[in-house]
Amino acid sequence: MGQFGVTILGVFLCFVLSFHNVLAIETEKLISSQDFDYGDALGKAILFFEGQRSGRLLTSQRVKWRGDSSLSDGKPDNVNLVGGYYDAGDNVKFGWPMAFTVSLLSWAAIEYQIEISSVNQLGYLRSEIRWGADFILQAHTSPTTLYTQVGDGNSDHQCWERPEDMDTPRTLYKITPDSPGTEAAAEAAAALSAASIVFKPIDSNYSSRLLSQSESLFEFADNYRGSYKDSCPFYCSFSGYQDELLWAATWLYKASGDNKYLTYVTSNQGWSQAVSEFSWDNKFAGAQILLAKEFYGGQKDLSKFKTDIESFVCALMPGSSSVQIKTTPGGLLYIRDSSNLQYVTSSSMVLFLYSKTLNAAHMSGVQCGSVHFSASQIRAFAKSQVDYILGNNPMNMSYMAGFGSKYPLQVHQRGASIPSIKAHPAKVGCNDGHSIYYSSSKPNPNTHVGAIVGGPDSNDQFKDLRSDYSHSEPTTYMNAAFVGSAAALFAPNESESESECLQ
Repeated sequence: MGQFGVTILGVFLCFVLSFHNVLAIETEKLISSQDFDYGDALGKAILFFEGQRSGRLLTSQRVKWRGDSSLSDGKPDNVNLVGGYYDAGDNVKFGWPMAFTVSLLSWAAIEYQIEISSVNQLGYLRSEIRWGADFILQAHTSPTTLYTQVGDGNSDHQCWERPEDMDTPRTLYKITPDSPGTEAAAEAAAALSAASIVFKPIDSNYSSRLLSQSESLFEFADNYRGSYKDSCPFYCSFSGYQDELLWAATWLYKASGDNKYLTYVTSNQGWSQAVSEFSWDNKFAGAQILLAKEFYGGQKDLSKFKTDIESFVCALMPGSSSVQIKTTPGGLLYIRDSSNLQYVTSSSMVLFLYSKTLNAAHMSGVQCGSVHFSASQIRAFAKSQVDYILGNNPMNMSYMAGFGSKYPLQVHQRGASIPSIKAHPAKVGCNDGHSIYYSSSKPNPNTHVGAIVGGPDSNDQFKDLRSDYSHSEPTTYMNAAFVGSAAALFAPNESESESECLQ
């Protein structure tokens, strides 16, 4: 056969493969839509943040069992620290994980703007991002001062009170040149940079303010390097601060276009490590995926980041010759017992994003030793993790409160587990909260809609117990990563064969 004939045959085969994959994708969408309503899951995952809000609530507040709380935060230092989010089931505001939450929500809004808009959730998502970003702006009270925690963790964890009744000490913690915390300052910089991209098309003044403060925070983080220790034992840094510095510089480059941040990343790429988790403590995989995208865009001196993110993929994919993370018998990634779903949602978000990056670059997939995983296979595995959380698991239950017909009823969250101040105006004190509500075997009086709990154990078993906080407590960063994962399921799944045809 002549060269022309070979070319025609190749084009024909590509057409057939593309048509076949389009049918497969449409079939997958049909099956998925019958199994789970991803739009509903996405909306509820975003709604969750309204139940975690601190401060004076808006008139548009949709979570009606919550009320105003912590309206004097910051007063001991004569600063305004009202607002922000309670990070989990307690009433403490931890600035470092809050900033990571804002980073993840902003990333989702940037990557999946069209998809999130298609289910009328973009406005709500922007509102959640702004609620957190505003607090970070307030907490950055000078170029070299950042408040990182409001509330005494020890006394708070000994009490079981609604946020509206809270009377435990609102102790303030901050980082300064004399008491640095590079991780917290750099994550705050990353959050504000990412948020500035979200708001640039709709509020340029606010976007500029976010970017300016981000640049200041990055200088603070980089110039006064020191690991963050103030909030231990609740949020300790185990991975050091190099991941946050790379992560923040990458977001600053994306937000500002200033090549000095790209130079910073390039000259410090030796910091990058091959990892198997993406979390509030370890941001390497997040920076790597953003920089791998730049590599495919022509920045070939960023190849180490591409190599490292592919190591991350290989560490997670079942069947990989270099797999590091095991799955439960039911197919759930299992990284560690305490709040395992935080790692599942963040890993899924990264896998979805890298699959999208591969397709955009017309790459066929990732080689993991002797095993090749296509972009579609990577995406399918990420989707299986979302489906597990929503109910496709051995317990046949959703791990998102308020989603599906069976879900956790004893979510470990103070406000949800005590009758609303609107239904029960009388104060519920620390001890009464423990004896009457924390220890109760009854379901929570308020369904914390959208809250994703810590999840099942290594054998796919889950006991719906309020006291089992490792498995029943929700967190903001867990939900934030789920928003990015759920939004990805609205994105078109370009077939691997089509990508190969275009190479």
